[in-house]
Amino acid sequence: MKLPRRQFLHLAAGAAALPAVSRIAQAQAYPTRPMTMIVPYAAGGPTDTIARIMAERMRASLGQIVLVENVTGAAGSIGVGRAARAAPDGYTISIGHWGTHVVNGAIYELPYHVFNDFEPVSLIATNPQIIVARKGVPANDLKDLIAWLKANSAKATQGTAGHGSGSHVSGVFFQHLTGTRFQFVPYRGAGPAMQDLVAGQIDIMIDQAGNSLPQVRAGTIKAYAVTDKARLTAAPEIPTAEEAGIAGLEISIWHALWMPKGTPKEIIAKLNAAVVDALADAGVRKRLGDLGQEIPTREQQNPGTLAAYHKAEIEKWWPVLKAANIKGE
Repeated sequence: MKLPRRQFLHLAAGAAALPAVSRIAQAQAYPTRPMTMIVPYAAGGPTDTIARIMAERMRASLGQIVLVENVTGAAGSIGVGRAARAAPDGYTISIGHWGTHVVNGAIYELPYHVFNDFEPVSLIATNPQIIVARKGVPANDLKDLIAWLKANSAKATQGTAGHGSGSHVSGVFFQHLTGTRFQFVPYRGAGPAMQDLVAGQIDIMIDQAGNSLPQVRAGTIKAYAVTDKARLTAAPEIPTAEEAGIAGLEISIWHALWMPKGTPKEIIAKLNAAVVDALADAGVRKRLGDLGQEIPTREQQNPGTLAAYHKAEIEKWWPVLKAANIKGE
Protein backbone atom coordinates (compact mmCIF):
# COMPACT_ATOMS: atom_id res chain seq x y z
CA MET A 1 0.00 0.00 0.00
CA LYS A 2 1.37 3.37 -0.98
CA LEU A 3 1.24 5.95 1.81
CA PRO A 4 0.18 9.55 1.16
CA ARG A 5 3.24 11.79 0.89
CA ARG A 6 2.41 13.75 4.08
CA GLN A 7 2.00 10.55 6.14
CA PHE A 8 5.20 9.09 4.68
CA LEU A 9 7.24 12.17 5.59
CA HIS A 10 5.76 12.17 9.10
CA LEU A 11 6.73 8.54 9.66
CA ALA A 12 10.20 9.08 8.19
CA ALA A 13 10.82 12.04 10.48
CA GLY A 14 9.66 9.99 13.46
CA ALA A 15 12.02 7.15 12.56
CA ALA A 16 14.94 9.56 12.19
CA ALA A 17 14.22 10.98 15.62
CA LEU A 18 14.33 7.59 17.33
CA PRO A 19 18.15 7.43 17.72
CA ALA A 20 18.16 10.93 19.24
CA VAL A 21 15.34 10.01 21.62
CA SER A 22 17.21 6.84 22.55
CA ARG A 23 20.40 8.81 23.29
CA ILE A 24 18.53 11.29 25.46
CA ALA A 25 16.81 8.48 27.37
CA GLN A 26 20.18 6.78 27.86
CA ALA A 27 21.72 10.02 29.12
CA GLN A 28 18.83 10.58 31.52
CA ALA A 29 19.34 7.11 32.99
CA TYR A 30 23.14 7.48 33.03
CA PRO A 31 24.98 6.21 34.93
CA THR A 32 23.56 2.76 35.59
CA ARG A 33 26.80 1.12 36.73
CA PRO A 34 30.17 2.10 38.26
CA MET A 35 32.53 4.27 36.24
CA THR A 36 36.32 4.15 36.00
CA MET A 37 38.58 7.18 36.31
CA ILE A 38 41.96 6.35 34.78
CA VAL A 39 44.88 7.98 36.61
CA PRO A 40 47.99 7.80 34.39
CA TYR A 41 50.38 7.88 37.35
CA ALA A 42 51.19 5.85 40.44
CA ALA A 43 49.05 5.82 43.58
CA GLY A 44 50.02 8.45 46.12
CA GLY A 45 51.09 11.11 43.65
CA PRO A 46 49.36 14.48 43.14
CA THR A 47 47.18 13.40 40.21
CA ASP A 48 46.07 10.31 42.11
CA THR A 49 45.25 12.39 45.20
CA ILE A 50 43.15 14.87 43.22
CA ALA A 51 41.41 12.03 41.37
CA ARG A 52 40.39 10.33 44.62
CA ILE A 53 39.07 13.57 46.13
CA MET A 54 36.95 14.19 43.03
CA ALA A 55 35.81 10.59 42.57
CA GLU A 56 34.62 10.35 46.15
CA ARG A 57 32.49 13.51 45.94
CA MET A 58 31.19 12.92 42.39
CA ARG A 59 29.66 9.65 43.58
CA ALA A 60 27.11 11.66 45.58
CA SER A 61 25.89 13.46 42.44
CA LEU A 62 26.05 10.53 40.04
CA GLY A 63 24.66 7.84 42.33
CA GLN A 64 27.36 5.41 41.24
CA ILE A 65 30.86 4.55 42.43
CA VAL A 66 33.70 6.17 40.48
CA LEU A 67 36.55 3.66 40.62
CA VAL A 68 40.11 5.00 40.41
CA GLU A 69 42.47 2.88 38.29
CA ASN A 70 46.20 3.67 38.20
CA VAL A 71 47.71 2.89 34.79
CA THR A 72 51.35 3.98 34.86
CA GLY A 73 54.23 4.30 32.44
CA ALA A 74 55.74 6.49 29.69
CA ALA A 75 55.10 9.80 31.50
CA GLY A 76 51.38 9.08 31.66
CA SER A 77 50.90 8.22 27.99
CA ILE A 78 50.00 4.58 28.64
CA GLY A 79 47.07 5.50 30.88
CA VAL A 80 45.88 8.33 28.66
CA GLY A 81 46.15 6.02 25.64
CA ARG A 82 43.91 3.48 27.33
CA ALA A 83 41.33 6.18 27.99
CA ALA A 84 41.53 7.36 24.36
CA ARG A 85 40.75 3.83 23.13
CA ALA A 86 37.88 3.25 25.58
CA ALA A 87 34.27 3.05 24.43
CA PRO A 88 32.63 6.51 24.33
CA ASP A 89 29.79 5.35 26.56
CA GLY A 90 30.39 7.59 29.58
CA TYR A 91 31.96 4.92 31.79
CA THR A 92 35.63 5.80 31.29
CA ILE A 93 36.88 9.14 32.59
CA SER A 94 40.39 10.41 31.89
CA ILE A 95 42.09 12.65 34.43
CA GLY A 96 45.28 14.35 33.29
CA HIS A 97 47.21 17.56 33.37
CA TRP A 98 49.64 19.85 31.54
CA GLY A 99 52.18 17.06 31.25
CA THR A 100 49.90 14.34 29.90
CA HIS A 101 47.74 16.48 27.62
CA VAL A 102 50.21 19.13 26.43
CA VAL A 103 53.86 18.11 26.92
CA ASN A 104 53.49 14.50 25.79
CA GLY A 105 52.02 15.57 22.47
CA ALA A 106 55.22 17.47 21.65
CA ILE A 107 57.81 14.91 22.75
CA TYR A 108 56.26 11.50 22.06
CA GLU A 109 55.05 9.73 18.94
CA LEU A 110 51.63 8.87 20.38
CA PRO A 111 48.96 6.52 19.01
CA TYR A 112 46.38 9.19 19.91
CA HIS A 113 46.12 12.98 19.72
CA VAL A 114 46.17 14.77 23.07
CA PHE A 115 43.52 17.28 21.93
CA ASN A 116 41.52 15.78 19.07
CA ASP A 117 40.85 12.34 20.59
CA PHE A 118 39.06 13.56 23.73
CA GLU A 119 35.88 15.32 24.75
CA PRO A 120 36.55 18.03 27.38
CA VAL A 121 34.56 17.88 30.62
CA SER A 122 36.02 20.53 32.92
CA LEU A 123 39.08 22.08 34.46
CA ILE A 124 39.50 20.97 38.07
CA ALA A 125 42.35 23.01 39.51
CA THR A 126 45.68 24.64 38.74
CA ASN A 127 48.86 24.92 40.74
CA PRO A 128 52.48 25.88 40.24
CA GLN A 129 55.43 23.63 40.97
CA ILE A 130 57.54 23.87 44.13
CA ILE A 131 61.32 23.58 44.10
CA VAL A 132 62.13 21.26 46.99
CA ALA A 133 65.14 19.34 48.29
CA ARG A 134 65.99 16.58 50.72
CA LYS A 135 66.40 17.77 54.27
CA GLY A 136 70.18 17.19 54.24
CA VAL A 137 70.92 19.63 51.40
CA PRO A 138 72.85 22.49 53.09
CA ALA A 139 71.37 25.35 51.00
CA ASN A 140 69.11 27.75 52.91
CA ASP A 141 67.60 29.64 49.97
CA LEU A 142 67.27 29.29 46.21
CA LYS A 143 70.51 31.13 45.40
CA ASP A 144 72.36 28.83 47.81
CA LEU A 145 70.69 25.81 46.20
CA ILE A 146 71.83 26.91 42.73
CA ALA A 147 75.38 27.37 44.02
CA TRP A 148 75.28 23.93 45.67
CA LEU A 149 74.00 22.29 42.48
CA LYS A 150 76.78 23.90 40.45
CA ALA A 151 79.38 22.72 42.97
CA ASN A 152 77.93 19.18 42.90
CA SER A 153 76.99 18.86 39.23
CA ALA A 154 78.70 15.46 38.90
CA LYS A 155 76.55 13.81 41.58
CA ALA A 156 73.45 15.97 42.19
CA THR A 157 70.14 14.32 41.25
CA GLN A 158 66.57 15.42 40.53
CA GLY A 159 63.71 12.96 40.81
CA THR A 160 60.97 13.18 38.18
CA ALA A 161 57.61 11.51 37.50
CA GLY A 162 59.13 10.04 34.34
CA HIS A 163 61.01 11.18 31.25
CA GLY A 164 59.09 13.98 29.60
CA SER A 165 56.83 14.52 32.61
CA GLY A 166 56.02 17.99 33.91
CA SER A 167 58.66 17.62 36.62
CA HIS A 168 61.27 16.62 34.03
CA VAL A 169 60.42 19.50 31.69
CA SER A 170 60.51 21.87 34.66
CA GLY A 171 63.98 20.56 35.53
CA VAL A 172 65.26 21.10 31.99
CA PHE A 173 63.81 24.63 32.04
CA PHE A 174 65.41 25.23 35.47
CA GLN A 175 68.82 24.11 34.16
CA HIS A 176 68.50 26.43 31.17
CA LEU A 177 67.66 29.46 33.32
CA THR A 178 70.24 28.83 36.07
CA GLY A 179 73.16 27.27 34.21
CA THR A 180 73.08 24.22 36.50
CA ARG A 181 73.58 20.58 35.52
CA PHE A 182 72.40 17.51 37.40
CA GLN A 183 71.24 13.99 36.71
CA PHE A 184 67.56 13.20 36.21
CA VAL A 185 66.21 10.11 37.97
CA PRO A 186 62.87 9.01 36.44
CA TYR A 187 60.19 7.26 38.50
CA ARG A 188 56.79 5.83 37.62
CA GLY A 189 55.09 8.80 39.23
CA ALA A 190 55.66 11.69 41.63
CA GLY A 191 54.61 9.59 44.64
CA PRO A 192 57.54 7.13 44.46
CA ALA A 193 59.93 9.99 43.66
CA MET A 194 58.79 11.88 46.77
CA GLN A 195 59.33 8.78 48.90
CA ASP A 196 62.97 8.67 47.78
CA LEU A 197 63.42 12.42 48.33
CA VAL A 198 62.17 12.07 51.92
CA ALA A 199 64.50 9.09 52.35
CA GLY A 200 67.43 11.15 51.05
CA GLN A 201 68.03 8.94 47.98
CA ILE A 202 67.74 11.91 45.58
CA ASP A 203 68.59 15.58 46.10
CA ILE A 204 65.84 17.75 44.61
CA MET A 205 62.47 17.76 42.88
CA ILE A 206 60.48 20.40 41.02
CA ASP A 207 57.15 19.05 42.00
CA GLN A 208 53.45 19.80 42.19
CA ALA A 209 52.36 21.52 45.38
CA GLY A 210 49.81 18.79 46.05
CA ASN A 211 52.59 16.24 46.36
CA SER A 212 55.15 18.40 48.18
CA LEU A 213 53.24 20.57 50.67
CA PRO A 214 52.36 17.74 53.09
CA GLN A 215 56.04 16.83 53.34
CA VAL A 216 57.12 20.47 53.63
CA ARG A 217 54.66 20.96 56.49
CA ALA A 218 55.89 17.77 58.14
CA GLY A 219 59.45 19.09 57.98
CA THR A 220 60.76 16.09 56.03
CA ILE A 221 61.92 18.19 53.01
CA LYS A 222 62.91 21.80 52.30
CA ALA A 223 61.00 24.21 50.05
CA TYR A 224 62.76 27.00 48.14
CA ALA A 225 60.32 28.62 45.70
CA VAL A 226 57.06 28.28 43.72
CA THR A 227 57.02 28.54 39.91
CA ASP A 228 54.36 31.23 39.64
CA LYS A 229 53.96 35.00 39.66
CA ALA A 230 52.16 34.88 43.00
CA ARG A 231 52.73 32.98 46.22
CA LEU A 232 50.50 30.05 47.07
CA THR A 233 47.48 30.86 49.19
CA ALA A 234 48.06 27.60 51.04
CA ALA A 235 51.77 28.34 51.67
CA PRO A 236 52.39 32.11 51.62
CA GLU A 237 55.72 31.67 53.38
CA ILE A 238 57.31 30.15 50.26
CA PRO A 239 58.61 32.87 47.88
CA THR A 240 58.03 32.90 44.13
CA ALA A 241 60.96 31.87 41.93
CA GLU A 242 61.37 35.49 40.82
CA GLU A 243 61.42 36.72 44.43
CA ALA A 244 64.01 34.04 45.17
CA GLY A 245 66.21 35.08 42.26
CA ILE A 246 65.08 33.28 39.05
CA ALA A 247 63.04 35.42 36.69
CA GLY A 248 60.90 33.61 34.12
CA LEU A 249 60.52 30.27 35.87
CA GLU A 250 56.72 30.11 35.63
CA ILE A 251 55.04 26.76 35.08
CA SER A 252 51.51 25.95 36.23
CA ILE A 253 50.30 22.35 36.33
CA TRP A 254 46.56 22.26 35.69
CA HIS A 255 44.34 19.21 36.06
CA ALA A 256 41.19 18.44 34.09
CA LEU A 257 38.78 15.67 33.13
CA TRP A 258 38.10 14.34 29.63
CA MET A 259 36.04 11.56 28.05
CA PRO A 260 36.80 9.51 24.92
CA LYS A 261 36.00 11.23 21.63
CA GLY A 262 32.41 10.68 20.58
CA THR A 263 30.91 10.52 24.08
CA PRO A 264 27.36 11.97 23.78
CA LYS A 265 27.01 15.61 24.77
CA GLU A 266 24.14 14.73 27.13
CA ILE A 267 26.49 12.46 29.11
CA ILE A 268 29.27 15.07 29.09
CA ALA A 269 26.78 17.59 30.51
CA LYS A 270 25.76 15.23 33.31
CA LEU A 271 29.37 14.52 34.24
CA ASN A 272 30.22 18.21 34.10
CA ALA A 273 27.35 18.92 36.52
CA ALA A 274 28.87 16.39 38.93
CA VAL A 275 32.24 18.16 38.68
CA VAL A 276 30.67 21.57 39.31
CA ASP A 277 28.80 20.15 42.31
CA ALA A 278 32.02 18.63 43.68
CA LEU A 279 34.03 21.84 43.27
CA ALA A 280 31.31 23.79 45.12
CA ASP A 281 31.56 21.47 48.13
CA ALA A 282 33.30 23.13 51.09
CA GLY A 283 35.09 19.94 52.07
CA VAL A 284 36.47 19.40 48.57
CA ARG A 285 37.57 23.02 48.31
CA LYS A 286 39.42 22.78 51.62
CA ARG A 287 41.14 19.53 50.70
CA LEU A 288 42.25 20.89 47.32
CA GLY A 289 43.26 24.20 48.88
CA ASP A 290 45.38 22.42 51.47
CA LEU A 291 47.21 20.80 48.57
CA GLY A 292 48.01 24.17 47.02
CA GLN A 293 45.38 23.85 44.30
CA GLU A 294 43.62 26.92 42.91
CA ILE A 295 40.03 26.12 41.89
CA PRO A 296 38.72 27.84 38.74
CA THR A 297 35.67 30.08 39.03
CA ARG A 298 32.22 28.59 38.43
CA GLU A 299 32.13 30.32 35.02
CA GLN A 300 35.33 28.49 34.02
CA GLN A 301 34.07 25.04 34.98
CA ASN A 302 32.71 23.99 31.60
CA PRO A 303 33.82 22.00 28.54
CA GLY A 304 34.23 25.08 26.33
CA THR A 305 36.63 26.81 28.71
CA LEU A 306 38.73 23.66 29.05
CA ALA A 307 38.89 23.23 25.26
CA ALA A 308 40.03 26.83 24.71
CA TYR A 309 42.58 26.73 27.54
CA HIS A 310 43.93 23.34 26.43
CA LYS A 311 44.39 24.60 22.86
CA ALA A 312 46.13 27.77 24.05
CA GLU A 313 48.55 25.78 26.21
CA ILE A 314 49.46 23.56 23.26
CA GLU A 315 50.12 26.62 21.11
CA LYS A 316 52.29 28.13 23.86
CA TRP A 317 54.36 25.11 24.89
CA TRP A 318 54.82 22.92 21.81
CA PRO A 319 57.21 25.37 20.09
CA VAL A 320 59.21 25.72 23.34
CA LEU A 321 59.45 21.95 23.88
CA LYS A 322 60.38 21.21 20.28
CA ALA A 323 63.03 23.95 20.29
CA ALA A 324 64.52 22.35 23.43
CA ASN A 325 64.64 19.02 21.54
CA ILE A 326 63.20 17.04 24.45
CA LYS A 327 62.35 13.56 23.24
CA GLY A 328 60.30 10.91 25.00
CA GLU A 329 62.01 7.63 25.78
